[in-house]
Amino acid sequence: MTDCKPLKIGLVADCKMIGPHPFHAIGDKYIRAVTEAMEAIPVLIPAMGDRHLLEAFLADIDGLLLTGSPSNIEPHHYNGEVAKEPMHDPARDATTLPLIGMALEADVPLLGICRGFQEINVAMGGTLHQRVQELPGMMDHREDPEQPLEVQYGPAHPVTLESGGLLQTLNNADRAEVNSIHQQGIHKLAPGLAVEARAEDGLIEAFRADLGERFILGVQWHPEWKVMNNPFYQSIFGAFKSACEKRRR
Repeated sequence: MTDCKPLKIGLVADCKMIGPHPFHAIGDKYIRAVTEAMEAIPVLIPAMGDRHLLEAFLADIDGLLLTGSPSNIEPHHYNGEVAKEPMHDPARDATTLPLIGMALEADVPLLGICRGFQEINVAMGGTLHQRVQELPGMMDHREDPEQPLEVQYGPAHPVTLESGGLLQTLNNADRAEVNSIHQQGIHKLAPGLAVEARAEDGLIEAFRADLGERFILGVQWHPEWKVMNNPFYQSIFGAFKSACEKRRR
């Protein structure tokens, strides 16, 4: 870095009801991953969908982290069927989907986790499966909510890392054990993205930008979980940090 100022990393909030009131909220584990694994300042972006507000935030950050969430992207954004069990956050959709396009135009590095991984794919023209576990030959990628968090976020299945890809280089191995806390997944990968990892059933679990030196990385699992105890997860945030530092320079 050319100065000693810490990086600023934007995180888009969920809009959720807590009691009778709507709140803009971000999980503690994402904020801690930014402060601990990246030694950066988290900048919380409210899910208000106001372009002028988003432009102001975008001008002040060095990278954009799109977090996971219990909610799903409304299927009309990718021409999907009406959801059987709708659990949506339209305010977040109205914020993240245009913000991703704006970030691409400004060459702001992007890291997408779980819902954020799916948001990048949809914003760039891809589509999603809504219920992967109901597809023939596919695994059940959901966690067991009856188990403690340590089990839910523990290693669930291996992924195969694409030879020569960023994640394979970071991990220095062709496979990695990851957690699995989702039921939606990528159906059609968006143009401009390249596969970085697949689960044993063939589901895309990670992608990167296939657009020159632009940094776009998305993972379906949750590397923010106890990131400082997992060298592979830590390296993902390290690569994101390096891209943010490079853009600042």
